[in-house]
Amino acid sequence: MANWIGKIKNDGADKRLTAAIAELKQQKTPKPLYRSILFWLTLLVGAGIAGSATRGYRFWQEANANLPDVSNALTFERTGTITIKADDGSVLQKIGPATQEYLEYDDIPDTLVQGFIASEDRRFYDHGGIDYKGIARAVYSNVRNRDLVEGASTITQQVARIIFLDQDRSFQRKFREALLAQKLEKELGKEKILERYLNLVYLGAGAYGVADAAWIYFGKAVEELTVAEIALIAGMAPAPSVYSPLVDEDAAREQRDKVVSRMLENGVISQAQATTAYRSDVATTPNEPKFLYSEFPYFTIYVQKKLPELISQDAIEAGGLIVETSLEPKWQRSAETTLEEVLEEYGRWQRFEQGSIVALNPKTGQIHAMVGGTDFEESQFNRVTQAQRQPGSTFKAFVYSAAIASGLSPYKGYVDARYVVDGYEPKNYGGKFSGNVELRRALSSSINIVAVKVLVEVGFEPVIELAKRMGIKSDLLPAYSLALGSSEVNLLEITNAYGAIAAEGKHVDAHGITRITNRSGKVLYEFSDEPEQAIDQDSAAIMAWMMRSVVEGGTGSNAYISGRQIAGKTGTSEKNRDLWFIGFTPDLVVGVWFGNDDSSPTRGASSTAAYAWRKFVEQFIEDLPVEKFPELPRLSGREGSIEAKPVKPGKVIAEKAGSSRRSSDSAPRQSAPEPAPQPRRAEEPAPQPRADPAPRRSTPPPVRQEPVTPAPAPTPTSPAPAPIPAEPAPEPIFADPPAPAAPSEPVAPAPPVAAPAPIEPAPVFEPAPAPPAPAPAPPAPIAPAPAPAAPAPVDADVSAE
Repeated sequence: MANWIGKIKNDGADKRLTAAIAELKQQKTPKPLYRSILFWLTLLVGAGIAGSATRGYRFWQEANANLPDVSNALTFERTGTITIKADDGSVLQKIGPATQEYLEYDDIPDTLVQGFIASEDRRFYDHGGIDYKGIARAVYSNVRNRDLVEGASTITQQVARIIFLDQDRSFQRKFREALLAQKLEKELGKEKILERYLNLVYLGAGAYGVADAAWIYFGKAVEELTVAEIALIAGMAPAPSVYSPLVDEDAAREQRDKVVSRMLENGVISQAQATTAYRSDVATTPNEPKFLYSEFPYFTIYVQKKLPELISQDAIEAGGLIVETSLEPKWQRSAETTLEEVLEEYGRWQRFEQGSIVALNPKTGQIHAMVGGTDFEESQFNRVTQAQRQPGSTFKAFVYSAAIASGLSPYKGYVDARYVVDGYEPKNYGGKFSGNVELRRALSSSINIVAVKVLVEVGFEPVIELAKRMGIKSDLLPAYSLALGSSEVNLLEITNAYGAIAAEGKHVDAHGITRITNRSGKVLYEFSDEPEQAIDQDSAAIMAWMMRSVVEGGTGSNAYISGRQIAGKTGTSEKNRDLWFIGFTPDLVVGVWFGNDDSSPTRGASSTAAYAWRKFVEQFIEDLPVEKFPELPRLSGREGSIEAKPVKPGKVIAEKAGSSRRSSDSAPRQSAPEPAPQPRRAEEPAPQPRADPAPRRSTPPPVRQEPVTPAPAPTPTSPAPAPIPAEPAPEPIFADPPAPAAPSEPVAPAPPVAAPAPIEPAPVFEPAPAPPAPAPAPPAPIAPAPAPAAPAPVDADVSAE
């Protein structure tokens, strides 16, 4: 600087230049940037902007990375929803906040689609998930009106919120909603988004989706809706609690007219259509949502109760479940119709008010029909699964099965005469005896004394264990009256247990649920139990052959169907309180029960249950293939598959065939550690009838023999119901018992029953068995006066104490 100044001087610069140089000398050196306040303010603002941008970017990255798979939108169901389906795929019931009727996009009328677009998202086809112009318009409208009068969420954003988000009013939720909306637009497309929205949007009164709303508000399908009705439904979408015609008709009309105006503005409807819509009344015809209530409630409630046993509670609460069942709707309707008709025809004059039916596939255990009562609205008590009742002689199937499985021959002879064991004396119907009878005849004629003798010979333990293996789950008490059905069971378990005989000795647990899947199609449960051999195959074949004689000439002849092999067993408890018939073919087993919930006596007979069995099965049996039971196996040299453990009574009184005197010395006293458990003594008062259905009693009620009173004839003033076909009397084999006395009341005449084909006699390889007699000819109609010549079937199924 000094050199430069000197140079200027030497060059003779003028005064002005000198003055300028002097001024430069007087200037100060500038401060460093780090000492500038403006510098630091600029730096802080820049850092804040950069930090926010960085944090925003990171938040966007994290939110975008954690977005759910939008393909799940295609299978979404709300929390807690359960859809129960029949075997044919039809919907039985939908539980929870579910869309009852789902529509594909092509099935939704275009006017209805455009109505919702006009109402909810006028620029739906112009945006990519977020409508920025709509947001600006909504902000302006809300500011101008100083109230929240217009929303800015697109239909796509609403779908994202319904499926993936909650209703939280936070910035984070709105941000995720926007990201999801854009992703939905890219991956699903406009049509699929509209389809999901129109099936998921809540429209009040339990309506989820447009199809539900059309039905609930107007009782119509969507294609039947008018323009005014479409606008009314679409107008409810923003706030169903405000704009529903069932809540506020005036608000609903005002909102409807706004939607009509927008539809007209968008060119969806003509001016004439708009005018007609404006003039239309706000008229509704409210209906319950479809599938909200089950057509077959006894079965669907049974299914619901089974769910917690099969899948976790978390899975149930998560919803979106598809429960596939084995119910056959045709069979179910046939069962309900049968029950109603039989109760109407015979219930009043036979004095029973309730009945139940269950039908199973014995090979798979699948339940195809279940009717738990006559009126579900009056009583939800399921008499198939919840009612514990004395099975009467239907339990004899297990006593005889154990006998056959222990190696006894169906031709083994027994004496049907007075028999007292440890003070317990079983009685036959009418107090009559048949003399010498074979095992098969004793079963077909339901002779009580022989059943008790067989139980004593085989033993309590083998009978109870076999019954459990075959499917009986209720407690069975080891008493002599067990042979006559003193221990209570329910209809489902005993029908299931009979299925083991039908299925060649194999048992599969009865079940109605075959598979459960969640909303993504993942299988949560599938029935896969393998059949277990409960009784050996040969014994099952012998029992099926023996039980065919019950239907083809025995006490269950009312169940006979021409051209089909049918086996089964009747049963009647004390004072005819319970009327049973369990029948089966090789691919079907059906149980029928009639009685009263309070256990009051009836005046009916098990033949009524057998008649109902046939009436039900005839409605669909032609749809089933004709199958036959296995051939009767070789009897000679057959060894038992279970070991008999005979009871050792303390004292036995057994008379000989044809003897009328008591022979206390005919059976020597045998010692035993302690006598078998005995039922209640005869002098003890009978238990009071139950006022309401209840679980099984801890101890069985007394089992007393009462003669089966014939059903009374209708009064002259009332039309006679169609009579039940008469049961053929069992054929005598060794001796003809005396004919019973004429009934105390006239019996309604019955038409002849077609004669069942005689049972083919089994090949006999044992000494001196008498071949079975052919089936009897069809009985003539019974006149109401004199006593019949042939003996009545011994179908009184319980004994006196």
